[in-house]
Amino acid sequence: MTKRTASASLLLALAAATASAQSDFYLHLLHHNDGESQLIDAGSGLEDFGGVARFATVVADLRAEAMISPPGGGASGSLLITSGDNYLAGPEFAISLRQGAPFFDTIALDLIGYDAFVIGNHEFDFGPDVLEDFIAGFSTNPAPFLSANLDFTAEPGLQALVDAGRIAPSTVVEVTTTAGPRRVGIIGATTPDLPFISSPRDVVVSDELATIIQAEADALTADGVDIIILSSHLQGLTEELALIGGLRNIDAIVGGGGGELLANPGDTLVPGDSPATVAGQSGYPIYGVDADGNDIPIVTTSGDYRYLGRLILGFDDAGNLVEILGESGPVRVSGTGADAVTPDPTIQAEVVDPVAAGVAALAANVIGSSEVDLDGRRSQVRNFETNLGNLIADSFLTTGIDLASTFGVNAPDVALANGGGIRNDGIIPAGDITELDTFDILPFTNFITVVPSVPADQFKEILENAVSRQGLSDGRFAQIAGFTMEYDWRQQAQVLDGDLSVVTPGERVRNVTLSDGTEIITNGEVVPGAQDIDVAIVDFLARGGDFYPFRGLPFTNLGVSYQQSLASMIEDTLMGQITMDAYPEGGMDRIVQSCYADFDLDGELTLFDFLAFQNAFDAGDTSADCDRDGSLNIFDYLCFQNGFDQGCM
Repeated sequence: MTKRTASASLLLALAAATASAQSDFYLHLLHHNDGESQLIDAGSGLEDFGGVARFATVVADLRAEAMISPPGGGASGSLLITSGDNYLAGPEFAISLRQGAPFFDTIALDLIGYDAFVIGNHEFDFGPDVLEDFIAGFSTNPAPFLSANLDFTAEPGLQALVDAGRIAPSTVVEVTTTAGPRRVGIIGATTPDLPFISSPRDVVVSDELATIIQAEADALTADGVDIIILSSHLQGLTEELALIGGLRNIDAIVGGGGGELLANPGDTLVPGDSPATVAGQSGYPIYGVDADGNDIPIVTTSGDYRYLGRLILGFDDAGNLVEILGESGPVRVSGTGADAVTPDPTIQAEVVDPVAAGVAALAANVIGSSEVDLDGRRSQVRNFETNLGNLIADSFLTTGIDLASTFGVNAPDVALANGGGIRNDGIIPAGDITELDTFDILPFTNFITVVPSVPADQFKEILENAVSRQGLSDGRFAQIAGFTMEYDWRQQAQVLDGDLSVVTPGERVRNVTLSDGTEIITNGEVVPGAQDIDVAIVDFLARGGDFYPFRGLPFTNLGVSYQQSLASMIEDTLMGQITMDAYPEGGMDRIVQSCYADFDLDGELTLFDFLAFQNAFDAGDTSADCDRDGSLNIFDYLCFQNGFDQGCM
């Protein structure tokens, strides 16, 4: 199975060849990941692409192709897997939740018929109970859901599915081929960051991936399985590339969660898409080196049912990988052009049409209007204050204040909304705001909570976490209400351990002042005797999501989802009118960066700032990346000069 020693260059050369006599079995590994409830089509402007009904037709077509023996001989068959994030909070899944199980995603995937599913992080966004309903809804083709590093013992509903064989660490599939069945093993794995980016409740997550996966591979090998696929959801192929170096007896890896589009020259892509480069590699597949020095193909797709990946692996009779056929690559899901397909009529009628009707009803319900464009772009809400971020944070604070007495909790002083929870990734133009907009913006089932009496020192740690990865579009960046904050991204970022305790104190948060003028942090230090802070925030963050270091502080759930909070803010508090004065473009200076041009931080702009900047630039220090484009060049000089000339930045 892994006695091969072919180099990546040799495998790439073989990829251009047609079937040869050395392959006894051709496995058409059909795969996708991150479908994320994008059931109707690929989105606005791309209505002719994607969609789960078209996707089903592409699957059927490629399965049929796989049952045709290659010209050179050898058995041939296919395997279909998905590498996680099989549904996602949003308007489409909201329609499913209103209907109840079986969910529309379940119906579609059940009708397509998979050989295995991998459990991703978004499967837990609604908690274990919804995942249980999702899995239990499969009836026609109840393939197993895989994850070797998750322990479901403390979740009775999911553990019952484990006991029934519906959830497992690995599985063996009898692949139907042109010459009889062929056994193939599949191992699943889920990101160890699961507790910090989703809501698994009492599911225990292990980060000992190499040890656990190798144990599964060894058990499959001992059972006589000589072809083994790892299907993992680790949030990016750099993780799979790092992992494979500690593994043996894995023939190929299908990754999920990263959204990379791997493609070869000449592959037909969805308009606007372009191939990714991962760790210096391009093309489909890329390769990692295992513990025995073998080159292992690694693939993924970009998600949303835009593509079906097809990796055609040629094995000899002993299960050794000897070639990868040139037909391998992403297959576009299209309703137009030479590769257009007709949607599967059953899935169109039972899934796509009712979901589209439900979404249309949300779009028809106008709840207000805005005088100003509202900025929810991922690049902005995860790095900077925006007016949409301010509106969302204000809604959290307003909900907390309005309901505090009802739940017997302190009225919150402040509110924080993580940029990762704002999902529309675009600018909502001035004009009508609909119920659909609020679901697009805030799709998860996060609930507004109040965390009372957060010590000022710990509140600073929470804010340090929020800006610890500023500039990297990390979801932990906070939109805020009830206070102003000045920070300096050039200073030491806070580092936390796995228990969210501070390993390296952060020095980025410089000044924090509550809306009533109370100073909490001055010149980077908590004001002596500073008051405790009552915080309105979503329950996901209160539990430690996005690494927010609340560390078990008690909180009260107010029973209002963050989407409902925003809708109520627009409809009731603002009386349906979002004004330019209240929410100007660019925000209201709630979050400001320390004066960049004062590079030596002495409070004055002098020649010494130029010298300090020059020294940092010459040393290759990222603090000299004034324009935050990830590189040091002449534009950083111009950026610094401009800030200096204006008296700040």
